[in-house]
Amino acid sequence: MITRALAILAGLCAGAGLSQFPAYAQAYLQRLGGHVDALRRVVAEFDTDAAALGLERSAALVQLARGGEMGAARAESMARTIDRYLALSADLRELSAMAPVARVLNLGRFADPEIAAATYGAFEPTLSIAPDALLLAGGGGLLAGGVVWLVLGALRRGLARGGRRRDRLA
Repeated sequence: MITRALAILAGLCAGAGLSQFPAYAQAYLQRLGGHVDALRRVVAEFDTDAAALGLERSAALVQLARGGEMGAARAESMARTIDRYLALSADLRELSAMAPVARVLNLGRFADPEIAAATYGAFEPTLSIAPDALLLAGGGGLLAGGVVWLVLGALRRGLARGGRRRDRLA
């Protein structure tokens, strides 16, 4: 009886938690898109400045790095900005192309700490009746409930066997 109650409780908690993922993913995508747009402007300005001097992006970074300590520091930060732009753009393209339920299988693409923290800080849980949220709620509930049921059942059987062994040894 306790095993069943704990399994149901775990299933309900996991289902409620997973049902929030589609809304969180949508909020994350919106923030991600804003970051990509801002970085795109910065990288485009850098590329425009480089092109005006007849330089490719990589050559412009090398030339900038040779411009003393400030130039070297700026070249390094610009290289990080370009790398971030490319990585976040790839994440945005991939996540935007996925179905909402498929996104849960690609949690690694939701890993930018700055964007994730801001999204989580502003996120407000909802009671969603969208099909993808209901599917995740049901799947998460069944999975968590099943795991708890199996683990507690195995523990109970193991304890019962251990007690019988002690009785035989005595």
